[in-house]
Amino acid sequence: MKTAAIIGGGPAGLIAAEIISRAGMAVTVYDRMTSFGRKFLMAGRGGLNLTHSEPIEAFLDRYGTAKPFLTPLIQAFPPSALRDWAHGLGQPTFVGSSGRVFPESMKASPLLRAWLGRLHQQGVTFRTGSHWQGWDRNDRLLINGEPIAADATLLALGGASWPRLGSDGGWAAILAEKGIAISPLRPANCGFRVAWSDIFRERFQGQPLKNVALTWNGRRQRGEIMITGYGVEGGAIYGWSSALREAGGGVLHVDLCPDLSDGELIRRLAEPRRRQSQSNFLRRALNLSPLAIGLLREAAGVELPERLAPLIRAVPLTLTGPAGIERAISTAGGIALDAVDDTLMLKCRPGLFAAGEMLDWEAPTGGYLLQACFATGFAAGNGLLAHCRGSR
Repeated sequence: MKTAAIIGGGPAGLIAAEIISRAGMAVTVYDRMTSFGRKFLMAGRGGLNLTHSEPIEAFLDRYGTAKPFLTPLIQAFPPSALRDWAHGLGQPTFVGSSGRVFPESMKASPLLRAWLGRLHQQGVTFRTGSHWQGWDRNDRLLINGEPIAADATLLALGGASWPRLGSDGGWAAILAEKGIAISPLRPANCGFRVAWSDIFRERFQGQPLKNVALTWNGRRQRGEIMITGYGVEGGAIYGWSSALREAGGGVLHVDLCPDLSDGELIRRLAEPRRRQSQSNFLRRALNLSPLAIGLLREAAGVELPERLAPLIRAVPLTLTGPAGIERAISTAGGIALDAVDDTLMLKCRPGLFAAGEMLDWEAPTGGYLLQACFATGFAAGNGLLAHCRGSR
């Protein structure tokens, strides 16, 4: 019986293990943590966003420069296939108002439990606490210093975000030493640093700024941002994080009253203030939260200007650079896409495959990350199987 070693117990590695074991190969999945799918569980903490329901062409556009590489892989395992797979595990899905797809349970744990149960039934062996360290002199895998023989290997070690969940990016140096082209790992879907004053940081960190519109580089989007001790994060920031990262930051402008016309904003600000404090007046006239008013003061200094409308419409927010990769949702960079063939086997090392965030692609949140992880794991699993059978 042919044997396969899968290094990494996240979605990419587990879907590959399902394909390979179903075909009758002996599969062992190694993970250095004490349990599997930790980042998958973290992704489902607020409701597991598996994929997205938008038309496939628009869906594929979300992958930017990696679209040509990922298109055939996602077409082979599209969002509909991922939904069918979840349903087969007893976890039917639904489409939310934003078009995002979730399990009806809104949790990752029931899906993961059912998945691991299926893999056990298919004969997959699981090894926790297993740290992959490269290869020995005889080209055998080194796990915790011990040599392991396998007919083929799949690396699915993830990127370098949230290292406490298992993905620390240590594999990059190991592969680079073997002559495999690696693009530096960088934060994606990440927060950005802002030089807050101590007063603002202490009072408002951890609070969301809701129902605002952001403008940057001629683009505008609605959403909310979260104030953190180091700066800002949140969905409205993540969507631009790739471009902002490459630009080294920039100045965003925050519209605190996007639902009001300019005329209505000026009319409300012209109403008599009477004995109200400026903060109470802004709260009542414009429904601004204490955080929004604090942001105005942070931008203007201690005293707010007499003509407030222009500032309310475009509060400047200077982003000085991305936060550390350890706080990012995902990573960019990794194994160069031209270093693997169309089955995701490393061209320079026959029998060695890679999948998931180890490959040099990135995607926004909204289901695109998990979909590509599943699709690359599906492709690598089938590629490994074909390799061991001597066919393509």
